Amino acid sequence: MMLARVTASVVSTEKHSHYRGQKILVVQPVDPEGTPKGKSLLAVDGVQAGIGDLVLVVDEGGSARAVIGDESAMTIRTAICGIVDRVDVAEDVEDLRRAP
Repeated sequence: MMLARVTASVVSTEKHSHYRGQKILVVQPVDPEGTPKGKSLLAVDGVQAGIGDLVLVVDEGGSARAVIGDESAMTIRTAICGIVDRVDVAEDVEDLRRAP
């Protein structure tokens, strides 16, 4: 699972049957501070995310198919499974050691 920012939506009139009725979004992986890292990728939207949203993305086929509720959709490998409200980052390692 990764954090990502939704940067664009994709419109496709011709697509594999597994993608019919699915919203496809472009997501840019980010670190916990929101800094972009790595290459953008396409993900099927399982939670009604929109451009600008910080999201959780699963990039394993079985998990992605579970998010959209279609285990037979073997072509779907990446899906948005959550919209992030906030990310709390510890100030230093000592904060992490004291956390419950």
